[in-house]
Amino acid sequence: MISTLYFVALLSSTMAWGRVGLWSEGSAKNETGGGSGDRCSCDAFLPSSTFPIKDLVAVEQTAGEISHKLELEMGKLDDYETKLTAYAEKIIKLTAEIEKMEKNPDAYRDVDVDEMKVQIKQVEALIKELQLSIRGSTTVFKSLRIQITAMVGTLNRLEKTYDKNVVLVTRREYVKVQLQLEECERRHQELFNPNIGSCAHTGIIKVSKPIVSHLNAHLNSGYKYGGWGKDSKPVPDRESMYWYSGYTSSSIVDIRFYTNYKNLILRNQFQHHNLHSSWTGTGNNFIIRDNTLYYQCNNPFGLAKLNFTTMKYEHRVIARASTRFSYSNSPNQNFDFAADESGLWVTFATEVSSGRMVIAKINEPSFGVEEEWQTSVYKPGVSNAFMVCGVLYAVRTVDIQTEEIFYKYDTKTKQESHVSVPFERFQDKFSNLDYNPTDQKLYMYNDGYYVNYHLWFNHTAKATVEPPFLLS
Repeated sequence: MISTLYFVALLSSTMAWGRVGLWSEGSAKNETGGGSGDRCSCDAFLPSSTFPIKDLVAVEQTAGEISHKLELEMGKLDDYETKLTAYAEKIIKLTAEIEKMEKNPDAYRDVDVDEMKVQIKQVEALIKELQLSIRGSTTVFKSLRIQITAMVGTLNRLEKTYDKNVVLVTRREYVKVQLQLEECERRHQELFNPNIGSCAHTGIIKVSKPIVSHLNAHLNSGYKYGGWGKDSKPVPDRESMYWYSGYTSSSIVDIRFYTNYKNLILRNQFQHHNLHSSWTGTGNNFIIRDNTLYYQCNNPFGLAKLNFTTMKYEHRVIARASTRFSYSNSPNQNFDFAADESGLWVTFATEVSSGRMVIAKINEPSFGVEEEWQTSVYKPGVSNAFMVCGVLYAVRTVDIQTEEIFYKYDTKTKQESHVSVPFERFQDKFSNLDYNPTDQKLYMYNDGYYVNYHLWFNHTAKATVEPPFLLS
């Protein structure tokens, strides 16, 4: 009979040295000198591929370091908020004093004017100091994003190679720090990007690096077609809601809702709607607005609208729209819905326009077309498009890593122009790209991954709530 301790010792030794094979049989001498002499033994040989615990430990240590840095940044944000309030009060008082001086200059002595100049210089110095701190926080966020992206790569590699349950605990740590970073960036944006909702700018001048959130809710890279994002006109109590719809083809078969970003990442949906056969759509250029799905349907070919509050379905046909012209990245993207600060839009191409894109403004209550604009950009040469403040921005593929905003058409002035604003993709191809006016971000569904981008605009006027420290 095999000794249990002897077997365990052999097994432990084999695991430590990683010998190749399965079993070998043999005999071992009785070293105590007693008994009949020989006894039977079995050696267990395990594969040489041992679990890389060092990688997991490194990820956990990185998660701890990032968490600590984020706690420090959250403390800084509290400090920024306090300083902003104090600086604003000082500037209001200084402004009032300067106005008094301008109205009655003879009532003030030179020494009073000199003292006012000193106070202005002091505030300017404080503002410059705060600007440097803010830039430092932005740099920290970028650095942490890079670290978290590296963590994603390590965890994905381990999950593909080893037992997912073993990696799960570490992935939870990753999710925790990622959520901390999102909260930190959200507060940073609220404090220092007061221009959300404002169209006092001449257009997009820069797009951030891709911010990769997660593989889709199915955790399946085969779900290459779909979209995700936020409601562009959220109903009360759903301002933080996210949505996702994905499939292995360009069909739209269902949609999932999450109360907030945390639940999106944790795949904890609060609603899941299956689109029955008469509501099924296609095209991957759908959006959620006012808790309503706007999308393309093919039977008959046209526009579809499904309100998730009332579950009312509506359909409209645009007779001129053609089924021949899609975006370059994926099929059936004939209608592209978009939403911005000025409302709801849809773009398409016609035979009469020879495949050039047409912009149409949609009346949301009637679901009818209010007005149309003809552009000169050829739709099959475009990888995707979106609307910002009544301006169409068209995107094309430059190389395997780069997209470029290359064209824009302003519906207010009916002027079009060519621009060059390059930005980076996370994966090779994407099926959905939309702007959301509630946070001024681009949302991309990129080969099954949730990706988003911050936008920078060339502002021509200051927002009414803009903190004075942002002045140059």
